[in-house]
Amino acid sequence: MRSPKSVLTRRRLALALIAGVVAGGCSSPGAQPPAPNVQVVDGPVARQLKASVSDAGAVTHLQALQKIADDNGGNRASPGPGYDASVDYVTGVLRAAGYDVATPAFELPRKRGREQGTARNVITQTRTGDPAHVVVIGAHLDSVEDGPGIVDNGSGVATLLEIARHLGPSAPLRNTVRFAFFGSEESGSEGSTSYVNGLSTADREKIALYLNVDMVASPNGGYFAQGGVGDEQSQTGPPGSAAVAGVLAGQLAATGVKAEAIKFVGDDETPFVDAGIPSGGAENGDRKDKSGEQAQAWGGQADERYDPCYHKACDRLENVNRVVLGHYLTAIAGTVAYFATSDQSILR
Repeated sequence: MRSPKSVLTRRRLALALIAGVVAGGCSSPGAQPPAPNVQVVDGPVARQLKASVSDAGAVTHLQALQKIADDNGGNRASPGPGYDASVDYVTGVLRAAGYDVATPAFELPRKRGREQGTARNVITQTRTGDPAHVVVIGAHLDSVEDGPGIVDNGSGVATLLEIARHLGPSAPLRNTVRFAFFGSEESGSEGSTSYVNGLSTADREKIALYLNVDMVASPNGGYFAQGGVGDEQSQTGPPGSAAVAGVLAGQLAATGVKAEAIKFVGDDETPFVDAGIPSGGAENGDRKDKSGEQAQAWGGQADERYDPCYHKACDRLENVNRVVLGHYLTAIAGTVAYFATSDQSILR
């Protein structure tokens, strides 16, 4: 269900302003813009946050998620005991950092081999910032049943936790930041879909943008920014999505790597896109092969998969590429801080 036309019109104008400042304008469906390489000027919150987060801090969370999988049959699949333990871990880290945390349950549809039941998302947000203008960053917390999911998507979860912990619940922000950890992505984005569908129209209208973080530490990973590319809205995202991708790409460029712009393929951003919310995505590739040009630009091995352990039992801690993780962690921290401190008139 989309927001009313008047709200979408305001959002299009707002994000068009952002795009004009940082990305030279939003792409329309069907456009194939060059890989964005945008210079973004960091404010004090962004500078402090980027200096504070570290891949070592993120790895601490990955180690915890690996132990949870090892203690629960080798996975963190949702529903299941490994997933429940992951929810408890994330909740504990956030509460220790001072956040108020909710773990809303959602219904699991009956599927072959699975009983109908419930699972939980984890949601928290800053106490500061205008709650009428919310920047949402999300990652899926579950793994597949065949492995522990440390890159897919422990790396996204660890990135969010590291950013949340160093940002803190009372940072000096213009706009509220909400962190969302979704369940059952691997079985069809069930947690994120339930979350968005369960919001009132008024609460959906308060979300200025959504940034999805799914796989940012693959051993042969690349650097991709999703948003604004494709032939239809399900691939490009709503108007304003190119601006979100442009800021992420600019932050990646500041770390020394140039991102490629790619289309959305149907992950946890989908319900946000369907609701008319400008969206972006950070991901480094999964089962496809890295090209020779990409290997030359980014390093790694040409004609080999970005992640040979994708959806396998070997997606363990030793599968993590800390160089890729470090680039993304810094860039995503800068992206969140940029939008969290943007002038409210821009986000209206």
